[in-house]
Amino acid sequence: MKRIKKFFSDFKAFISRGNIVDLAIGVIIGSAFSAIVTAFTNKIIMPLVNWAIAAITGGRGVEGAYTFLRKVVDPTTGIVNLDASIYIDWGAFITAILNFLIIAMVLFLILKALMAAHGMTDKVKEGRPTKEERAQLKADGVDMHDRETVKKATLELREKNKPAPEPPKPTQEELLTGILEELKKQNETKAEKPAKTTKK
Repeated sequence: MKRIKKFFSDFKAFISRGNIVDLAIGVIIGSAFSAIVTAFTNKIIMPLVNWAIAAITGGRGVEGAYTFLRKVVDPTTGIVNLDASIYIDWGAFITAILNFLIIAMVLFLILKALMAAHGMTDKVKEGRPTKEERAQLKADGVDMHDRETVKKATLELREKNKPAPEPPKPTQEELLTGILEELKKQNETKAEKPAKTTKK
């Protein structure tokens, strides 16, 4: 019973973690976005690519978009049977490349927008006072409704409360020099002390 309770509590903790929820949302949005891009490329771009290839190869219709390794023609209609034929579909290949480039471009734009938004929020947060700073500013008589005054006063308060810079730490050479001097002093004091005479 305890093991089952522990299992479910661990599972609940795992599910309720923020990054797991974000990952699940990302996967759902990614799959939906991928379906949109696939439909766009298959239904709009691929016919255009096949038409362009057919136009380049002399307007031979669908045969211009394919390189046939084994062509099977229906004897009654004279139309190429694509299901029975073996061919290279150049249109599908180019469409897959375009699919990748579209997804990469959209992801790049989304990431760029998110990074810009993150930078803007960081800039906004830099000028915002914390709870303690707000109390200090109110005590100093700063008008909290004037944003520019609050921002300026917050920066001045932070500059005033900034800790003093720590003195530079001594280098290894300075430490060794200090140790040598201390040893010399100890040797000199030992040499100055008169030697004790032992009584016979």
